[in-house]
Amino acid sequence: MIVLLGFGGTTQAIAKQFAPCAIFDDKFLYKQTDELGNILMPTNMLVSFLSENKNIQVITSPGIPPQNQMIQDTIKILGKNNLLSEYDFFAKDMPPSIWISGTNGKTTTTQMLHHLLSHRGIECGGNIGTPLANLSKNAPMWILETSSFTLHYTNIARPNLYILLPLSEDHISWHGDYESYVDSKLKVLLHMREKEIAIIPKNLQNHKYCKESLACLIFYENSTDLAESFYINLQDIPFKEPFLLDSILALCASKALFSEANYKLLSEFKIGQHKIEEFFDNKNRLWVDDSKGTNVDATIQALKRYKDKEILLILGGDDKGANLDYLFAELKMLNVKIYAIGSNAEKLKLLSDESSITCTMCKELKIAIKEINKIHSTTSVALLSPAAASLDQFSSYKQRGELFKKYALETT
Repeated sequence: MIVLLGFGGTTQAIAKQFAPCAIFDDKFLYKQTDELGNILMPTNMLVSFLSENKNIQVITSPGIPPQNQMIQDTIKILGKNNLLSEYDFFAKDMPPSIWISGTNGKTTTTQMLHHLLSHRGIECGGNIGTPLANLSKNAPMWILETSSFTLHYTNIARPNLYILLPLSEDHISWHGDYESYVDSKLKVLLHMREKEIAIIPKNLQNHKYCKESLACLIFYENSTDLAESFYINLQDIPFKEPFLLDSILALCASKALFSEANYKLLSEFKIGQHKIEEFFDNKNRLWVDDSKGTNVDATIQALKRYKDKEILLILGGDDKGANLDYLFAELKMLNVKIYAIGSNAEKLKLLSDESSITCTMCKELKIAIKEINKIHSTTSVALLSPAAASLDQFSSYKQRGELFKKYALETT
């Protein structure tokens, strides 16, 4: 029997396809059976179940951190090799694959590449929303957006092409520290074979996993450097940073695999919602929804885009333990006013005071927009780029972005 830890989208898809499974999750208060025959149990029953059923496979939901008691108990009873990621579980059935990871831009890069290659029957999934269980094993190739959580637990599966966008501090509370986060992003290089390709930021080239890898590693410093390496014509790309790097990486993958760079098809790609999404109110004032800017680096990239304007910045949420000093070093060089929301609002106010940056304590998004509305003009930009996750106050970054737009347009 397959054992599933956590009952999110990944494990729900596995349970549906491979029922009956034993599923452990905090949301289950007592032992029960669903309509497919899956056994649903509270987490406090895991130890006794594993002790009595040792010849089993255990697959964890990627979001469960390594310090979680279920993870610790599984490793203690069955050993580390019997704890599988979703990728490891499907490793034997996985067609040739491209994995795309990084701190920011992996969703856009994945979507762009799929846009370029979907006519070949190539399927797309992973962290982007479609579990591997729902992808066709007969597809010629998979494109997988891959999180650091999944990579941490993956020890068998490997990509044929690995694309890594630049890294900055993210998910520190999950990984424990930045070094462990980087290790998770690069560990896959140890599984890759000769002639398989990995495109990696140049500042990571001295990492131990890069030195030990058998794969063909191609290092890049920035968008221009990468474009030159793959003979990409920047003038034919319609996107500006931060989406320029995403588009170049997508073209690089297409060239590496199929020796083609379809600039016309790329130009037809539409950037998704909540990523530096601009809109104007009836007073012709610019508002920008960058709710997907959930870490420091993403917010810095958004700020650079508007560095010549007065920026009215909504900042805050669950910062996941990230060091915000780097962000405030950038903010000090801009004409910016901060409107702090979320669980780290007081922390933001303290850092703002230390940096001599005007900060209004709002706590809630709706209050922040009311305060911004008092001074917003056609020469400023109101930017939601929180450098933090949304779950302290919202169901998702999507809900946060939708409410931002709703409240902004209601104020005019």
